[in-house]
Amino acid sequence: MLSEPGFQGRIGRTHTESQPWWPNPPAGLGGTNVVMIVLDDTGFAHFNCYGSTLSTPNIDRLAAGGLRYTSFHTTALCSPTRACLMSGRNHHSVGMRGISNWNTGYPHMRGGITPRAATIAELLRTDGYATYAAGKWHLAPMEETSAAGPHHNWPLQKGFDKYYGFLQGESDQFSPELTRDNHHLEPPATMPDGRPYHFSEDIVDQSIGWVRDLVSVRPDRPFFLYLAFGAMHAPHQAPADYLQRWRGKFDEGYDVLRERWYQRQVEMGIVPPGTTQAPRNPGVPAWDDLTPNQKAFSCRLQEAFAAMLEHTDDQIGRLTAFLEQQGLLDDTMVMVCSDNGASREGGPFGVMNEFSFFNGNWENIDDIVEHRLDDIGTAHSHSNYPWGWAQAGNSPLRWYKQNTYGGGVRDPLVVHWPKGIEARGEVRHQFCHAVDIAATVLDIAGTSAPTHANGFEQIPMHGTSIAPTFADAAAPPQRRVQYFEQMGHRGIWALDTEGKAWKATTYHVPGHAYDDDEWELFDLDADFSECHNLASERPEKLREMIDLWWSQAGEMGVLPLDDRTIELFSGEPRPGTPHARLSYEYLAPIAHIPSDVCPPLGGRNWTLTIDTTVPVPGGPRIEGVLYARGNHSVGHSFFIKDGVLHFDYNALGDHYRASAPLTLAPGDHTFVARFERGDAAPGTEGTLFIAVDGADLASIGIVRIVRMLGSTGLDIGRDGVAPSVGDYTAPFAFTGTVHRARFDIHSRASKADIAATAAAEMARE
Repeated sequence: MLSEPGFQGRIGRTHTESQPWWPNPPAGLGGTNVVMIVLDDTGFAHFNCYGSTLSTPNIDRLAAGGLRYTSFHTTALCSPTRACLMSGRNHHSVGMRGISNWNTGYPHMRGGITPRAATIAELLRTDGYATYAAGKWHLAPMEETSAAGPHHNWPLQKGFDKYYGFLQGESDQFSPELTRDNHHLEPPATMPDGRPYHFSEDIVDQSIGWVRDLVSVRPDRPFFLYLAFGAMHAPHQAPADYLQRWRGKFDEGYDVLRERWYQRQVEMGIVPPGTTQAPRNPGVPAWDDLTPNQKAFSCRLQEAFAAMLEHTDDQIGRLTAFLEQQGLLDDTMVMVCSDNGASREGGPFGVMNEFSFFNGNWENIDDIVEHRLDDIGTAHSHSNYPWGWAQAGNSPLRWYKQNTYGGGVRDPLVVHWPKGIEARGEVRHQFCHAVDIAATVLDIAGTSAPTHANGFEQIPMHGTSIAPTFADAAAPPQRRVQYFEQMGHRGIWALDTEGKAWKATTYHVPGHAYDDDEWELFDLDADFSECHNLASERPEKLREMIDLWWSQAGEMGVLPLDDRTIELFSGEPRPGTPHARLSYEYLAPIAHIPSDVCPPLGGRNWTLTIDTTVPVPGGPRIEGVLYARGNHSVGHSFFIKDGVLHFDYNALGDHYRASAPLTLAPGDHTFVARFERGDAAPGTEGTLFIAVDGADLASIGIVRIVRMLGSTGLDIGRDGVAPSVGDYTAPFAFTGTVHRARFDIHSRASKADIAATAAAEMARE
């Protein structure tokens, strides 16, 4: 039997009696390169070329050499939008209704893209493209992100030849939890030239290296690069010189800046003349009503955002400069977009440490301004700006990320392709959506989605190529309807028979009856910012739009509607997941364990037991980390230093430490840390004990329990990412031998614990 059933040559007894045959080379060889750059939480106005006074000269240069779209739409949330970009199908249809942390037991929410929707990376690779992904992924169920996998939702199994980045929804930019291909690795201490490490710089270096290797050996192979910066998601962090450039630039406040940005948008033709600037969203305080310290805090948070955006833009500039130097830029389609509108997770006043908010611990802004203001934007903060600055970034639109109003779903899109787009610096107003991007990429690559792939019949693509708009500013939108749904918020965009664009949308309050939601109706041709509700004037049109939404919901797998958040974290662990147990035993040495796979210690009673061997005298001094979790924001560290055993409980910057002198004979020893709630000393919520070989050595009362232990995972026998204490430099590996570590959970999560976890997960997408 031939190993190649499709062989078209002739097989004889010898090669002289045979005829060789080779299959045709892949169709895509010599085709157009594609770079898809995706930013987080970047509002409609945030790019300078979309109206802001922020600094994005490299994105602006791409826009000046190509096109800006003013009616590009997303799903209002991270993982769902990325699923649309990757698959060309609507997010419910591929199993990504919400963030990939969830699996609700329904087909529309599994946390990974169904194999019935092959990604553009899978399709392009079969056509000869090299496929690379760098940066944020967040398209795999978080419980699958440890070294144990399974890996079928990781980038390499979704069509990418190479991957370098982080799998979670957010990352510290100075100390990320890095993954290369199918394994985790520790972040470098510095960049190769000795500069302080920054994730955005690292992933651009990796991307340039991949392309350099490719064009050096196989210049005939085009490439698809998916470059998903962790920016502009919190934490907003940038190198010190970038932070310094923005000092004092926002002292006029968000009310003044939002109006200024709006006026620039009108002048630039980004929004039509006469567009209504949306009023302040509910809960946004007037700038003049803030205290001086609230203003100072708010400005510094916005400065960090601006610095991070400028730094990210510079990395985009480094990549495009490399492509230009190699003669690749002209025939590379570069697309720059956001996954949703500006973030609402900073609350009305902003946060220095997001995990304070998640744990129900309101920050003292006056204290921060007096003692820690200069930490914002550095490795010592995990900040996010307030609602007022978020709405400025969404100007002139209403609401934010997570909402189906314009502020959540209307986002910037820049397309640059000199060889394929003659227009320079023009604006396109046609409606398009994240599902249309995959179709556009396949279109310019000269390929299409097959009916069968991955061994499955494929879901038909919902998106349509926007390539006709490249040459024709008057080309009609390629589709006539698009629905929106996010956590119960709903919306529908549609063209009527005369080509007029309408939108109906509703803001849903969790737990309220869906039938009680108030729908609003907007004539988008006359009301860009969705500020003039026509529901009472055109009830028949509103009814038509609502009925259309339900029709689309049935067709696209939107149902059942689900507005749960806290409840999704309170159910019993499912069999076949890392959390289907109350004891977690790790055999050392073991790879870094991401936070969503870690034992759920927050707020519960637990015991940690670590079995070790101490070497004979004359060996290395006994010191180092036994267990570490978290980073500077919040976490644990169980370590030995200078002959003292310590367990440090970092409660959002307040450190509670149990310590005891330690003398160990060579041989086997067992270290124990134990946390107990209840029966604690007055003024405390629990007690932490440390013990060795069955004898308690010390204890400390914990005044404030941390229910959400941050977004950084754990290590055994070392601290591989970022210490939560200042006593040592990572990795500070244990100089003895750690054999195993066992966590035993002795209590269930309380409602407060679940609420804290839910709030954190929602914001970490």
